Amino acid sequence: MLLLIFKKKSDIDLVVFGDWATLPLNQLKDALIRDNVTDRDNIKVLDKASVPIIKVTETRTDLRIDISFNMINGVKSAALIKDYLNEYPCLRYLAMVLKQFLLQRDLNEVWTGGIGSYSLILMIVSFLQLHPRIDARSSDNNLGVLLIEFFELYGKQFNYMRTGIRVRDGGSYVPKEDIFKQFNNGYRPSILCIEDPLNPTNDIGKGSYGALKVKQAFEYAYLTLSEAVAPQHAYLIKDNHSILGRIIRITQEVIDYRRWIKEMYTNHSAQWQFESNLTAQILASLNSTTSSSLS
Repeated sequence: MLLLIFKKKSDIDLVVFGDWATLPLNQLKDALIRDNVTDRDNIKVLDKASVPIIKVTETRTDLRIDISFNMINGVKSAALIKDYLNEYPCLRYLAMVLKQFLLQRDLNEVWTGGIGSYSLILMIVSFLQLHPRIDARSSDNNLGVLLIEFFELYGKQFNYMRTGIRVRDGGSYVPKEDIFKQFNNGYRPSILCIEDPLNPTNDIGKGSYGALKVKQAFEYAYLTLSEAVAPQHAYLIKDNHSILGRIIRITQEVIDYRRWIKEMYTNHSAQWQFESNLTAQILASLNSTTSSSLS
């Protein structure tokens, strides 16, 4: 999802396709270090994950890159998210705020039990699909109200123990016992159950074993923001104070990074050209590694 939703500490999801008897995880790791894309302190191979990946922080830009192999659904998921971004204009902005909210609480990584970007986006899409107000999906809606309502839904109202989330066919809530029946044999019930819209036999939320911690964080945010915007507290809000700043802190590091991005890339074409060059460099490293292993 290259720069569909970009912020400090966003990552690039890169999928490499090829034919290997064994995935070249460590070979590619060594090649990226050799070609100065990264160094040994900023690359990690997660070979025991359900989807083996290489996590890289690129040296020059500090961009984070997750590299997986032969994951065709990852490419399809990116296309699906593009469609959702066009359908729901507020999705991009809600996702940016919520990703930062989870990041600052170390709840944004699936491999540590948090909620990843794809799960989060599907939760937002479901929230918008099933919102009782039709205008919740319009481009001129009040984003602050939607954010508080999102926190209220997933922090206080949603029943994680009994309910699964489905976004296909217009969206619906499904009893977990019904949705579990379509999953593969050996499936272990998850706390956060999100049916994969591209593969109904897959549960996107199954790795988020810390989902109840996310629920607690969402509830905290709902209570904090609701109290801040309550009419009886209006006198406490100063013109130069951010209500959102009560739950999200924008550090000087983030401000400096945003300024650096603007200075380095003056338009979107420059950004895409950089990413294209970076991708080509990584693929070149992989190709050289593959050639060496075959010779």
